[in-house]
Amino acid sequence: MIEIDQIKVGDRSLLALKVEMPEAPPLLLIRGERGFVMCGYLNLEVAERLGLAAAVVTGVKSFEDVLNSQIKGATTKASALGLQTGKTVRDVIGLIA
Repeated sequence: MIEIDQIKVGDRSLLALKVEMPEAPPLLLIRGERGFVMCGYLNLEVAERLGLAAAVVTGVKSFEDVLNSQIKGATTKASALGLQTGKTVRDVIGLIA
C-alpha cells in the first residue's frame, strides 16, 4: 500500500510518502520545496552526489516518527540550510518547506 499525505508547517505544506514493504518497516519520505527527509532505505551518498538537500532518519515507521526523530546524516546542502545531524526533524522541517 502507498500512502500520500500533506504535512502542514506554518502556512506551507510538505508532501509525505509512505510505502508499506513486505515483512519490513515502511519506506518514508517527507518532501518540501527545498529538500527532503528520508528513511534509511534511501541513499544519502547519491543525494549528495546529485547536489540535493536531503537528511536521513532511521528506525521510523510513521510520519510522526520521522518528525520526532533526530537527523542521523545530511548532505552538504541540507546542512547549509540548517538540517544538521542531531537536530530533531520537527524543529527544522520548516527550513525545507
